[in-house]
Amino acid sequence: MAYDIDMIKKVYSQMADRVNKAREIVGKPLTLSEKILYSHLWDGETKEVFTRGKDYVDFAPDRIACQDATAQMALLQFMQAGKKTVAVPTTVHCDHLIQAKMGAAIDLQAANKSSSEVFDFLESVSNKYGIGFWKPGAGIIHQVVLENYAFPGGMMIGTDSHTVNAGGLGMVAIGVGGADAVDVMAGMAWELKFPKLIGVKLTGKLSGWTSAKDVILKVAGILTVKGGTGAIIEYFGEGATSMSCTGKGTICNMGAEVGATTSTFGYDDSMERYLNATNRADVAQAANEVREHLTGDDEVYVNPEHYFDEVIEINLSELKPHLNGPFTPDLATPISEMAVKAKENDWPINVDWGLIGSCTNSSYEDLTRAASIAKQAVDKRVKAKSDFGINPGSETIRFTAQRDGLLQIFEQLDATIFTNACGPCIGQWDRSDRKGDEKNTIVHSFNRNFSKRADGNPNTHAFVGSPEMVAAIAISGRLDFDPTRDKLLNEDGEEVMLDEPTGIELPPKGFDVEDPGYVAPSENGNVEVKVATDSERLQLLEPFDAWEGDNLMGARLLIKAFGKCTTDHISMAGPWLRYRGHLDNISNNMLIGAINAFNKKTNFVKNQINGEYDGVPAVARAYKAAGIPTVVVGDHNYGEGSSREHAAMEPRHLGVRVVLVKSFARIHETNLKKQGMLGITFQNESDYDLIQEDDTFNFIDLENFAPDTPLTIEVVHADGSKDVIKTNHTYNQPQIEWYKHGSALNLIKKENGA
Repeated sequence: MAYDIDMIKKVYSQMADRVNKAREIVGKPLTLSEKILYSHLWDGETKEVFTRGKDYVDFAPDRIACQDATAQMALLQFMQAGKKTVAVPTTVHCDHLIQAKMGAAIDLQAANKSSSEVFDFLESVSNKYGIGFWKPGAGIIHQVVLENYAFPGGMMIGTDSHTVNAGGLGMVAIGVGGADAVDVMAGMAWELKFPKLIGVKLTGKLSGWTSAKDVILKVAGILTVKGGTGAIIEYFGEGATSMSCTGKGTICNMGAEVGATTSTFGYDDSMERYLNATNRADVAQAANEVREHLTGDDEVYVNPEHYFDEVIEINLSELKPHLNGPFTPDLATPISEMAVKAKENDWPINVDWGLIGSCTNSSYEDLTRAASIAKQAVDKRVKAKSDFGINPGSETIRFTAQRDGLLQIFEQLDATIFTNACGPCIGQWDRSDRKGDEKNTIVHSFNRNFSKRADGNPNTHAFVGSPEMVAAIAISGRLDFDPTRDKLLNEDGEEVMLDEPTGIELPPKGFDVEDPGYVAPSENGNVEVKVATDSERLQLLEPFDAWEGDNLMGARLLIKAFGKCTTDHISMAGPWLRYRGHLDNISNNMLIGAINAFNKKTNFVKNQINGEYDGVPAVARAYKAAGIPTVVVGDHNYGEGSSREHAAMEPRHLGVRVVLVKSFARIHETNLKKQGMLGITFQNESDYDLIQEDDTFNFIDLENFAPDTPLTIEVVHADGSKDVIKTNHTYNQPQIEWYKHGSALNLIKKENGA
């Protein structure tokens, strides 16, 4: 039986009335996304039509999921909220703090030793506040959620940007910062700007080397890393229903890479099969009773251009396999064109590693398709030219794959089977074959490939593909290898070709596992949570200062970031994951990856107090000690990538009061607001060029801060000259209250009398 089945049945019992009422108020057929959104309004029944991309709306999510790196800060905040237990079903998953190095058994043992303090803290807090806890080694959060918690028509939020993976089971699942999760844990509404809608019509059927991963690689090439910002991507059509549930999950997962709020598919037979296979026949039965409400209305899919803000059509029968990259997940290249493109761009041809797994592609079907290629290499006596690493998605997947002989096939190619965890995908990879900044190429089935992300080397060219394509390229050892037409030389000197991959949607013998890794919470919450005062890993939070209500004057420029500035640039992962529960310690990585526009260097900015250059955190601390507020200036899509709220909390902690950019990524903008920061955009983007290295900023009308009202900045240059620029913001009145109180958490505490 499913977890939280009573909650799921309650959602379904209300769905028909709420969807019908919404359709009546809106006055037209509804998309699936609209049905889920309107049926999860905080106030219940729909009373008005919301304007997409404009109206802020309060929602009531059904559940929350947190991974260990972000859960630390989320739970540290929740501990300050004055509540005895979480208000909605919540889980914590330990998957980020396990470094891939030697193999699953050794690496897991090392993680349990090095991060025991954090794991013990997370388990004790979960135990105290009624939160389900998934132990280290249980699996990657999004695969575990898909296997155990996701359900068609539901709404969930999670403290990881790839929470969107659950769209593969027909959810509206959205990545958020920890402060958003705390709101819902505390029994409050969750606010979201009503999303725009992008419809993707899939025709035809996947075949041969083309997989579900290639759908999202193609979409990323079309929309770019910011083309989905503020929108839900809804997939439909005969091509959508022909794919497996986990294939749908792959597509939704990587929708985060185009900035989409989330992605989703309508409930269909593949989802029913998956629910039954994962011991949730009760959910499937309940979903079948409201099936018509778990997909878009027929009229929507017949004439999608009338119901979506943008429509994309992809014929799966004509879609070619792709590799995306390097350094950005939207640089899409069909495999057939890679040889020419790699030569033109001087990308390293030799491939050192092929990495299979991550939350994007670690299902049973993924492993079978990749294993079918690996098996051919073994049978045809082709020795793999690249190193192999495999991260199963969960203990259930690993146990089942081991039982069915899949992992043994990879081991015959000398692959390393890593822990059921994120590993290299999030920089948790002790890569022994490379030192320094050597230029090299890797291929992987992950979702992101930003500079330094996998191994810390800025010159590692990482390319994203399907598991089977990663396997084929790693076996060949060449980036320009096209398995649809190129031959390999085996150990007998014979030329051989790889046949098309074959996969199995669900294990014929069913899923099996001895210990899934789940720990249920205490029923009475009588648990003491301890944090050592001298801990370098954990630190209890102190409230941020409230705004005095005056204009902000005399703020100094901390850094003007040049070009792409993702959350990886603002708050790096990798070894810094160690300090995710200690705000002061992790703040030492603040913006150290951002490029200073004035000298094109990283972590090297001018301290206007003494005229000397130093690292960004050191300069920020100097300004903070002197009582001088600071400003960060950035380019387009600032804060792209992860949901990590540390990228907002660290600047707030070190005295940054304002982030002024050309445009924001959705999650990061919300995180800034939640932490009491002023996140604003240039009204005229060219004003970015006016900002000079020694500038002082005067916010001369901040005392009149109000919704839909631009803010004016007087920018004073070192020579005494001034530029007056206008800026826009998206704060509504409740969000302005967050700013006034110093953070959203401060306001929650006040309202709860904590």
